[in-house]
Amino acid sequence: MQEALLSTLFLHVHCEHTVHVCVQAVTLCTERGSQETGTEVHLIALLHSCYKNPFKVTALNNGLQQGRSARTSNVFFLCVTVYKMTTITSSRGHTEVVSARRTDLRDVSDIISLFSHFTEDVFGRIDVMHLLEKSNLSLTLCNEKNEVIAHAVFLDYPNWNITDQSDWESFLHKNYLNNKCTPLNTLFMHLFVAKEEYAAGCSQEIIRRVFIEIPELQFILLFIPADENLEPGLESAFEKMITAPGSAVDTNFTLLMSPRHRYHPQLHVRKARLEDYNDLMPIWTRQSETLKETYSEYFLADIIEHQDEENQAVVCEAGDTVVGFMSLCSQVDVSLFHACFDLGPFHGLCKPHPEDVLKAPQEPSIPEDEDKSKQTSQEAESISSQNVERISDQDAAVQKGELTTISHTELLLDDITHKDFKASAAPLLETEEKDTFRPVYRGASNAVCIRLFCIDEKYETRSLDFLHYVFKLFPDKDFCIILVPHHVPEFCLIRSFVRVVPYFTTQLGHELYVFHRAGLLKSFTVRRATTNDIPGVKMLIKTLSLNESILNDLKIFTSARRDPDGTPVQAFIAEVLDQIVGISVIRDEMDIEYIRTHYNIEDFIHFNYHEQEEHGHLNHFALNPIFHHYTKHFLKEILRLAHKSCLYYPIYPQYTEAKFQNPRAHSLTSALHYMVPVRPRRQIVYPLEELGINAPSEQVSKDQPSYSLNHINRKLITESKTSINSRIVVVGASDVGISFLETLVFCPHLKFNNLTLISIHGLPGKDLPASKHRRFLINSHCFNDEDYAQMSLCSWVNVVVGKMTGINRTAKYVVISKQRKVPYDYLVLCTGQKYQVLSPTGADISKLPTNRDVLSEWPQRYTGKVPSNHFNLNDDQDCLQALHWLEENIVNSEGNIIVYGNTIDIYTTVETLLSLGINGSRIHLVQPPLTSDVTCLNNSEIESAVQEALSEAGVSVYYDSILAQWSKGDDPDLITCAAFTTNTEPFKLQCSAFFSFAYRTVDYETFKAINDACLVFDGRLVIDTEFHTNDVSIRAAGSLTKYSRKYYADEWTHSNFNSKEIGFELATSMLNLFDPTLKPFSKPPEGMDSLIPMYKGCKIKGGVLPRGCNYLHISKPEIPIQLDIELALSDHGMEIITGKARHGNYFRMHINKYSMVDSITCFSKTPFPVSNYICLYGQHERLLNDLHYRWNEGQITDLYSYFREPWSMAIYHDQFIDLKKELRQILLSEQVPEPPPERLADERPLPPEPVLRYLRRHRPHLPMYAPAAGERGAGGAAGRARL
Repeated sequence: MQEALLSTLFLHVHCEHTVHVCVQAVTLCTERGSQETGTEVHLIALLHSCYKNPFKVTALNNGLQQGRSARTSNVFFLCVTVYKMTTITSSRGHTEVVSARRTDLRDVSDIISLFSHFTEDVFGRIDVMHLLEKSNLSLTLCNEKNEVIAHAVFLDYPNWNITDQSDWESFLHKNYLNNKCTPLNTLFMHLFVAKEEYAAGCSQEIIRRVFIEIPELQFILLFIPADENLEPGLESAFEKMITAPGSAVDTNFTLLMSPRHRYHPQLHVRKARLEDYNDLMPIWTRQSETLKETYSEYFLADIIEHQDEENQAVVCEAGDTVVGFMSLCSQVDVSLFHACFDLGPFHGLCKPHPEDVLKAPQEPSIPEDEDKSKQTSQEAESISSQNVERISDQDAAVQKGELTTISHTELLLDDITHKDFKASAAPLLETEEKDTFRPVYRGASNAVCIRLFCIDEKYETRSLDFLHYVFKLFPDKDFCIILVPHHVPEFCLIRSFVRVVPYFTTQLGHELYVFHRAGLLKSFTVRRATTNDIPGVKMLIKTLSLNESILNDLKIFTSARRDPDGTPVQAFIAEVLDQIVGISVIRDEMDIEYIRTHYNIEDFIHFNYHEQEEHGHLNHFALNPIFHHYTKHFLKEILRLAHKSCLYYPIYPQYTEAKFQNPRAHSLTSALHYMVPVRPRRQIVYPLEELGINAPSEQVSKDQPSYSLNHINRKLITESKTSINSRIVVVGASDVGISFLETLVFCPHLKFNNLTLISIHGLPGKDLPASKHRRFLINSHCFNDEDYAQMSLCSWVNVVVGKMTGINRTAKYVVISKQRKVPYDYLVLCTGQKYQVLSPTGADISKLPTNRDVLSEWPQRYTGKVPSNHFNLNDDQDCLQALHWLEENIVNSEGNIIVYGNTIDIYTTVETLLSLGINGSRIHLVQPPLTSDVTCLNNSEIESAVQEALSEAGVSVYYDSILAQWSKGDDPDLITCAAFTTNTEPFKLQCSAFFSFAYRTVDYETFKAINDACLVFDGRLVIDTEFHTNDVSIRAAGSLTKYSRKYYADEWTHSNFNSKEIGFELATSMLNLFDPTLKPFSKPPEGMDSLIPMYKGCKIKGGVLPRGCNYLHISKPEIPIQLDIELALSDHGMEIITGKARHGNYFRMHINKYSMVDSITCFSKTPFPVSNYICLYGQHERLLNDLHYRWNEGQITDLYSYFREPWSMAIYHDQFIDLKKELRQILLSEQVPEPPPERLADERPLPPEPVLRYLRRHRPHLPMYAPAAGERGAGGAAGRARL
């Protein structure tokens, strides 16, 4: 059969406001028995001309992205932005150029200043802050000076208390004629204010912008008292609705309506004709050179002229003007998509066929496979602990008057955001796909493809109007698809489509978006569940893993409306044409004080404006994927019907999996895509015994399983996230890599769809907290188990388990374990350095060699097979494996354990071995020659205490020893003895287990992959100050890297800095590529670009050393120097030391010459609050309760107890830094408040107002501070801290 050319070209030409021009050309070939390939490379051209009017033109992206596959051609992308504002005219004939934006809380005072005598008469008494917090949409008009000249607020229920907010729809139908208002298409105006002379123009512009912002909106309603008239500016915007006969509502209130068709009407769509060419040419002439070179001068005319049954072209009209164009083709080779995308939810875009293979063959001997057979993609298997299931709609529902049916084929119930939600407690993605089942579809294609699309930006939000006509043109097709390159920003049309999850190994280079014809139905309604819904819900969710939990919760609601413990429960049903397509169950959030104090929820809401009962807890949310674009409306209706303002959804970590099996189980939710992850707050570690009755409440200090919190509220419902489809691949789950991913994930206005982590053992934090194996290695304290649980990176990041063994920079993919290929657009390397297997020098100890004889050959990497009792510990999984091996083979047997190295990990490992019950006489600590004058502890007192502890435990210690040989006995896989050379005579030790910490460098396979890819490697991977390698698409950070020699800073590397800060800065540098809200970095001053950045975060290391002493060292970023030499420097500052290391109560604090805390060292038998002490770094000693003065006066004998005193708690608070910034700003502005009036002689002066305000705001965390005079209740400040 003749090959069908399927070409896709998207063009958005925006003629007003911000203008985006996006041109993309993709060529796919449909192979019908032919082996021919696609067309060759298209010529890439830039836009050389723009509008003739003097708009500001900014090139956003003139870089070129290319995506290739076996059957795809190159892609070009171009984006130009033109800024234009709207002009309004005042009643006096003056003009003002204005722009609309979302209202900011900083506008409140300006909004109040616009109030007039009409405002209270028409809208009632208004608390602006409260209204903004509860609003669905609030818009502000500003002039060119950024002055607020108008403001309006819209909610989804009436603006006067006429009827209950959950019942207004029936109220309107009962009392008004010709009423077509539904919760889907209606909003109510709750406030409008404007400068009087511009009120008419502002009201028209705001209403127009609201209709543009919300495509589904058809009506804006406004109730006003019957005896009041609208202010002159609003009269022209509304028309009165006619009341029903016999209705008494008109005696009290008048209902006014503003319909869409007067401001931003739906577009008329029809088939394209040749005469449309002239209307469309202004769009194409601006791209004439590009299009001529890509296709031909008459390309558009050819498309219009040569239409047939399979190839159609349509246009949309606004009035008599053509403003948009779409070309479609019904000949789609879906087999290509089967190989690249998980199309299981959409039946492979094929018609049902009797020979379809939808499930993997069952193997009775492996019961687990039953669940796995339900998974429809590699990613679903890897990223979800929840199975992906199907529902079958046997009875097709047909909407009268439209060629639309709901799911006459099997469609996937979107239990996990159509797998956009990667899911908590996720098993990791293995690099092998041999066990992965992919369905086989034998039916005909059931999709029509958009080949070319363009629309005027003024009408861009009406893009979906095309699809009504498209499905009429192709009545036998149920799906409309569109293929978009990864780097193309998401535009309005595809926001209503469902993104299809690609297989992680696909190299197509494009995103596939799908829309089902049933998605056009407007009869999507949400209501409370009833007992009669149980059979329908049961059918809907019958294949979901948590179907029993959902049904149980539904039955609780229908029978009792609350749990046995009294917690209110509510259940809601989503219906289309009387068919249940969604279910949601919520409860009242009973733990709201815990959420407030443990998460930064006030980044999104002002807590004091939300009542306790307005916070809801989302337990279940399931929605058919063809109605995925109604998710926000479903959530909005849940909030309205339940009288809630906020919803919270927790994700628990893998090790609390049992949590999901209880009656309060949480099903994985498709709503997660629209929710925002909430950053956790650092918690104060309270000395509860010392605080006594002044300790915080149990709600604040209680210990409960940590979880990741996601949130949505009324304001966020109408705010869209920017989806980023660029493939960002991170190699290495180091602290830098985790910090990088954390920063991207917690961007509330961005959603990264293609984040991938490649790691040997997957994500950290999968094991139970406080596991023994964690003690083997020193801790950087960048992240702990609670942090990993509260991030839930597995919900957002694809995890590929494997090792990077190659990089193809030309084709842009990473090779994993020499087999699989993971494509990327941006590659981030942060593997760090690892302990490597050290090769023995091979010296013959019978000849009594010394270190001098072998140093030239040491150290070297071991290239043979690693013995099974040789351990290199680099992460938690290595430690866990070593622990299991020791428990099985060593703990209850005889034999020596050799610990070899001179890093601090040797001491933590020895202590862990001792804690396992291994006798110290069996442990031999062998230290090679030092390569630096600075020891790992760099503190002679602590070193002496550690050596004393080793001696007491019976551990043998050997110094300056180089591994010469290891020999194998009967078992060639085991080391039986090891020989070492020294500066004098060699020695030999029997060996049952060998732990090596002597050789730390870049992993050889990582080095080989980097080197073979021709990335500059000079001992480490070379980068510049912006983390760039010599490839613009590859960045790197962490101990893997070094700065280029051009900076003349060889001693400074990322190893000298805090890894978490490095990861954050790396992410910040990359966000400039994706975040449209960020301003571009200004160029550094001349000469400054040759300086390396100096980061400020402290370096931390901690662990448990011999004798069970807890060790912590916090220091500034620096090049290591011996402590004795540092103490001798003239500008060293001062030391404060209490206790003795040998007694296990040592605390050393260094105060630099600027009176700032520069370093902290703790060595204690008693555990101490590490997170509290980290907060002390960088503080001025005066903030520490006049530390220097008290030390000199002899008032401090124990720093441990000193920093447990109540006064210090405020310093440990996570928002103490904000107070410092505010006080500093006051000092810099010299606006120091005047002293208060005279006080009684026995009264202490009050602290500054910002301090009092800080204490009042954070009283749940800081109840130990006595309120100021006038705020105190009975009892005063007894037993409390005072400032």
